[in-house]
Amino acid sequence: MADEVVLGLIGCGGNMGAHVRGYRTLWEKGLRDFRIVATCDVAPEKAEALAAEVEEFQGTRPAAYDDFRRMLDEQPLDACDISVVHSEHHKVAIPCLQSGRHVSIEKPLAITCRAARAIIDAAERAGRLLQTAENYRRSPENRAINWAVGQGRIGTPQLLYWIAVRERLWYWGWREHRELAGGGWTMDGGVHFADLFRYHVGEVASLFALSRAYYPTRFRDHENLADPVEVSVEDTTHTILEFEGGASGVWLECNVARGTPFTQRALYGPDGSIRWGEGLHRRTGEKTTIEKLVREHHRALDPEALDRLFPAGITDTIAIELWEFVQAVKGNAKLETDGREGLKALAIAMAVYESAALGQPVEVRRVENCEIETYQADLNEAAGL
Repeated sequence: MADEVVLGLIGCGGNMGAHVRGYRTLWEKGLRDFRIVATCDVAPEKAEALAAEVEEFQGTRPAAYDDFRRMLDEQPLDACDISVVHSEHHKVAIPCLQSGRHVSIEKPLAITCRAARAIIDAAERAGRLLQTAENYRRSPENRAINWAVGQGRIGTPQLLYWIAVRERLWYWGWREHRELAGGGWTMDGGVHFADLFRYHVGEVASLFALSRAYYPTRFRDHENLADPVEVSVEDTTHTILEFEGGASGVWLECNVARGTPFTQRALYGPDGSIRWGEGLHRRTGEKTTIEKLVREHHRALDPEALDRLFPAGITDTIAIELWEFVQAVKGNAKLETDGREGLKALAIAMAVYESAALGQPVEVRRVENCEIETYQADLNEAAGL
């Protein structure tokens, strides 16, 4: 592999802007083992705008495309960074892999578990790397929490509470439409959370869930509750989790709760608890803020491990995941969140919908293996899977 990984960016809206900021951070820190030579979006003006942003820090302007297949044909790419509508993930990733390019793709890996497996199969057949762009676990807070749990600071995890109750009635574009997004926030943000559940506690064996759409309308003019748009995703899910190691959990997501918001994210063991945003509280009375826990974790790392987790001292989680991808393409690193990891997180989110559709508990493994697809059936059909 050449010293420089040649990249193409596909999908130049929302999240890809954060990726370009991540690439800029790497570049400004002197981590320049990559060059972005192409941007692509079905809206040509978005591809041109992002190419201009890349040129600002990279010094050379990527070619802008509105057809990713033409980009693959014309550019000598080593890898593609993909951030498109969920329903298009497998339609874009599979041709990229088949063309011999490595792929990093935004979470969720795909719109259904069957589509995710198709992407994974394509990567394995092509012998190419597939990264699920999962950045949450890479934050200093989550690295420190994982370290503290591994050190036995709260004992073996027993109870997880992941609760977010708030109001969001503004319209979020394609994410509000099930045929494009696959589901609401429980899928879109939920795969982040599912990845953290696995990272900190272990595999989810089974779950039981309720899903509701209390407000099937969002508003382009949220302040005045005007310019309404009908949406087709859920706005509330209540889930009971059972982990393989014996722990249990409560996962609540609601974005239509008017009035007082309520957020609580905490992990309990026999010797204490850890609360996100706050820190460690042990049964003995010892309290450690999350900031202090992060400092303790950093001191416990040897220089090589510290640089691997936070290259050049960077804490921007997207920049970190992109650097890992670049180094993996060069053969210098192993992907932490590959396609299989992405599928497992997706399966937990999908199991919520499957359980709600069936009105009974479901085994996550069976959802992952595409043995339970009641909720996903029409999405698979629309995707031609």
